[in-house]
Amino acid sequence: MSVIDTPERDEPRLSVGQVAKRADVAVSALHFYENKGLIRSWRNNGNQRRYKKDVLRRIAIIKAGQKMGITLAEIKQTLMSLPHSDTPSKDDWARMSSIWRTQLDEKIAYMQRVRSMIDGCIGCGCLSMSRCPIYNPDDMVAQAGNGAVLIDSPEQAKNAKSCYDMENHNKGTSE
Repeated sequence: MSVIDTPERDEPRLSVGQVAKRADVAVSALHFYENKGLIRSWRNNGNQRRYKKDVLRRIAIIKAGQKMGITLAEIKQTLMSLPHSDTPSKDDWARMSSIWRTQLDEKIAYMQRVRSMIDGCIGCGCLSMSRCPIYNPDDMVAQAGNGAVLIDSPEQAKNAKSCYDMENHNKGTSE
């Protein structure tokens, strides 16, 4: 066999079924990933999708990111930094995981704030809780923005809770 007769190493040869089986995903997931711009296929002469082998590593990265709670939009943004023709390398993974580590740290900090406030007022302005950590007279928290503003503003939430705690401590000693 001459060099001319050997197939291109990165020529798109894998069928959608082969990729789905090897990557352990549904065919519909491959179509979804492709529609979202996360992976790429080519069409053969029979108009059937064909994939290069590097798609398997890309799918593994997508699945790993999803398991970590990284959104598909964030995964796509990270994958866009890679050339479509190259298989993501160890260095590429190190760069991606570093970016994702920072995003995960931010999400963890947010979830910890939510967890610490889950049984108290989140500043939504509903005034329906009988023992809200803030009394929120005249829906004053609404001036800070719409939605559950105290979850996104830990300093404001801490100040509101301190005011509530002091006020309730003073009420307890004066009665």
